[in-house]
Amino acid sequence: MNISIVDRVIEQLKSLPQELQWRVLEFARALAISTPRGVAGKQLLRFAGVLSADEAEAMKTAIEQQCEQVDTNEW
Repeated sequence: MNISIVDRVIEQLKSLPQELQWRVLEFARALAISTPRGVAGKQLLRFAGVLSADEAEAMKTAIEQQCEQVDTNEW
């Protein structure tokens, strides 16, 4: 018996009350949103070595000094 996961979930959903079906749907949507998205590392290899060690260190320092601070009066 080779039943797909989707078919198994559907069978379980059919036996649940509608309120719980909605909860399952919301959970499935939340999982879909939380799935990491991005670019495969293989596609980023062309950027390897673009920055010198000094440039990379300068960028790291600038990020640490500027980006990790919260301006509470900003709004």
